[in-house]
Amino acid sequence: MVTQRGLVVFSAMCSAGMLWSAILIAGLFVGWRPVGSGVAVGVAALLTLPGAIAGVIANRLYYRTTDSRRPWSLVSWVPPHVPHWAAMLAGVLFFGFWLAVVVAFAGLDGNAELRNGHYVINNHGRVTTVSQADYERQLDHEQQISLGILGAIAVGGAFMTAAVLTHEPTLKTQAAATNAR
Repeated sequence: MVTQRGLVVFSAMCSAGMLWSAILIAGLFVGWRPVGSGVAVGVAALLTLPGAIAGVIANRLYYRTTDSRRPWSLVSWVPPHVPHWAAMLAGVLFFGFWLAVVVAFAGLDGNAELRNGHYVINNHGRVTTVSQADYERQLDHEQQISLGILGAIAVGGAFMTAAVLTHEPTLKTQAAATNAR
């Protein structure tokens, strides 16, 4: 079971991963690259993935979500104690990261490669020589896709951990916890 303190740490990690991804995606839009792609995506993954996994595990254990859910009903996917505005905010943030991924995919022309000192784009075997600026733009799109996916996962992880952290235990749960001591 994930402890309360652990959930706070994981929630903070997901929030930091979300902020890190959002800042770097915004930076890519304006041409600012403070760190390399490997560092940017690696840090985002280290901040995001443990918290998202903990959020899924905590929700699964805490809410015992074995009942079938209605796919298009918000109430069936969000615990009842979570304020509606919090669920909507999470949805808007998730949509923002999803949109960043879609925009980056739309701008991809193929895989950016460096061959024999030339910048090329390999699109399903068709190799085109490009300028350094076009090459870097393709690398930025690839990084934006990775950061957008990790940012969306961070939104889910922060939401799930926060849902468990803010849940008021029922009298039955409190009695069981008291008897266990």
